[in-house]
Amino acid sequence: MGNLKPFVVIVDDDESVCRAIKRLLRSVGIAAETFASGDAFLNVLSSIPSYRPDCVILDVQMPGLNGLEVQRRLSGSGTPVVFITAHDNISVREQAFAGGAVAYILKPFNDDLFIRTVRAALEGGQAS
Repeated sequence: MGNLKPFVVIVDDDESVCRAIKRLLRSVGIAAETFASGDAFLNVLSSIPSYRPDCVILDVQMPGLNGLEVQRRLSGSGTPVVFITAHDNISVREQAFAGGAVAYILKPFNDDLFIRTVRAALEGGQAS
């Protein structure tokens, strides 16, 4: 295995959620960076060609661009997307999976399940 750690981006408008997920991922050897909005993440993505996360964790409901819109803009990039949300909505869940999401997890979530899901996404597997 190489020296490069997997690199995950977390996009959630709740700062405490971002901090908790980043800490959890770092505890298992996964590097993470957080963004408070989809706009901020997409701006960095478009302005730095070498900036390519191995996986993106998206909140569904955020001010500005919601998670589904961010997912649409990532379409074709091959970057796996894991959705996290406190508001389960069948229509939104169906849109997420139709757009290629590898997982849709409800908050609050079990840490072990979350780590397994992110690892599966990083390895190219499908989780649910």
